[in-house]
Amino acid sequence: MIHFSIVGCGHIAGKHLEAIARTEGAALAALCDTNEARLSELALTWQVPVFTSMTDMLEQIPMIDVVCICTPSGLHVDLAVAAAHAGKHLVIEKPLALTLEDTDQMIAAVARNEVKATVVHPNRYRPAMQRLKAALDQGIFGKLSHVSAAVRWNRGQTYYDQAAWRGTKAMDGGVLMNQAIHSLDLLLWLFGPVTETKAFVDTRLRNIEAEDTAVAVLRFDQGLLGTVEACTTVYEHNLEESLAVFGEAGYVVIGGKTANWIKHWKFASMTEEESRQIIAEIDQDPFGIPGHQCIIADMVQALSEHREPTITLQDGRRAVGLVTDIASQETKVSS
Repeated sequence: MIHFSIVGCGHIAGKHLEAIARTEGAALAALCDTNEARLSELALTWQVPVFTSMTDMLEQIPMIDVVCICTPSGLHVDLAVAAAHAGKHLVIEKPLALTLEDTDQMIAAVARNEVKATVVHPNRYRPAMQRLKAALDQGIFGKLSHVSAAVRWNRGQTYYDQAAWRGTKAMDGGVLMNQAIHSLDLLLWLFGPVTETKAFVDTRLRNIEAEDTAVAVLRFDQGLLGTVEACTTVYEHNLEESLAVFGEAGYVVIGGKTANWIKHWKFASMTEEESRQIIAEIDQDPFGIPGHQCIIADMVQALSEHREPTITLQDGRRAVGLVTDIASQETKVSS
């Protein structure tokens, strides 16, 4: 049995709690947060020891194998480095960190202490994305021309005002780090390294320090072109998250409010009926096994099989690096 603990018991911790509970070979050992009222509620529900200090938790519950870090992003590095020095394996929420310097500190600590670590990029496990990856690996697109990723969501001012860290550069990182990094990770996973970026990044509508809107053009290692559009400024509600891929022998568009549904699937090598069957198959179960559960299960398997987790810290670093490249082209426009 692999014993997990969670540090940071806000909204995202719920996904980790559910994932641990549903994963064979995983057990919850302890919880840690600075909010004592929240801890009291969770202690009643999950019946595990709770702590306001990670150091105290690790000292008093030595059976802990893995620490899930679910705090605001700017706090990841210190906690991850400390847990690694304590000999604990790590599951780190996205983004891995907010700077490349911090990601490198974490990678070095993990290597030095010979522990295993993964970063939470769960969208790779969506059934539609898995099907797209298989199609790319099979080469049925032919030569690719371009790709396009969009995150057109709403995060109103009340969302940012709920917690002082939201919308800050030091703790949140803005729409690219906090919301669109999943789409950027998918682009890197599916199409490889980005060699050039051109972008405009701005804070258009929200009263926050970080950006709420970004548009970028990318060139990938093999010459493939791409576009990225990300915002939290869509009026009233989330509109869509999408990924579109175009090649000489076919195209795919995955979309919906979250990119879980295949909207278009057309290839020269497939009949219309075959394409409809694939779309219908995804429609029957667009969410599949939750991505967080896949990541927790992968950590359990990695430890039992003495291998590295499927999603590595280098994967997390590449996503942070792409955000850094895009966000460095920030342009403030006078209102």
